[in-house]
Amino acid sequence: MKQLSARKRAWMDDFSGYAFISPWLIGFFAFSIIPILFSLYYSFTKYDILGDPVFNGLENFRTMATDELFWQSLKVTFFYAFVSVPLRLIFAFFVAMLFNRGTRAIRVYQAIYYVPSLVGGSIAVAVMWRRLFMADGALNAALAKIGIVTDVSWIGDPNTAIWTLIILAIWQFGSSMLIFLAGLRQIPKELYEAASIDGAGALRKFSHITVPQITPVIFFNLVMQLINGFTVFTQAFVVSGGSGDPLNSTLVYALYLYQRAFKYYDMGYSSAMAWVLVLIIGLMTGIVFKTSSSWVFYEAKEGK
Repeated sequence: MKQLSARKRAWMDDFSGYAFISPWLIGFFAFSIIPILFSLYYSFTKYDILGDPVFNGLENFRTMATDELFWQSLKVTFFYAFVSVPLRLIFAFFVAMLFNRGTRAIRVYQAIYYVPSLVGGSIAVAVMWRRLFMADGALNAALAKIGIVTDVSWIGDPNTAIWTLIILAIWQFGSSMLIFLAGLRQIPKELYEAASIDGAGALRKFSHITVPQITPVIFFNLVMQLINGFTVFTQAFVVSGGSGDPLNSTLVYALYLYQRAFKYYDMGYSSAMAWVLVLIIGLMTGIVFKTSSSWVFYEAKEGK
């Protein structure tokens, strides 16, 4: 009887726990797991939303091989991710190094620099960014003030349009900066003191202490920002007006996926594209994880 009572109490404890997290579980299955499974099924069908899905095997994936816009969107997305992510991390690391020295108003400055990360993905900021880089925008007005008169539309030129999105991504460096700053403050000061006694200069301290100690944080930020880079959508949608123009120079992968799903109602093809994107992100993050053993320093692991 005592054993049965203990089992009953354990069951009641488990039931209470699941009851408390049931709203999250319902939302997780209803809005994540079930849609993911449906998307996987639709990727093997021809489905236009209006009719019933018709199974067509790997036809959607074979179509991608000859879809020029698919390859263009991949090209734009890879360029965007491989340029914006390193630049954002470098800039965030640089600002974090400055803040790590400490100032009286450090908390205020941190909040100010973090604001772009909070609002940078919003529609309002993207609209502002579009106006900023137009022919009659604030950028050209500022250049005219210093004697550089130009009427170029930075978002209307295929050679510069993608760079406006990259600059917007770099501007949203606040979250990475705060994570870098937290990592920098965890580095023992004794390491720098010992290096100073040995006669090491600022550059040697940076290369032999700061960078190795901060590599786990660099690794985390790199993975997170790489995923964000490959899934960028809002900025490209608003700045290009949802078209990816000029000449598809801002047609990032997620934007093209959106067009196929909600402009052309080709839900089967867009679902297949979504799963290809999952594979690409998985491959990129897998490469980062695989190579991390050669450049990421873990103190506990090294001490074994």
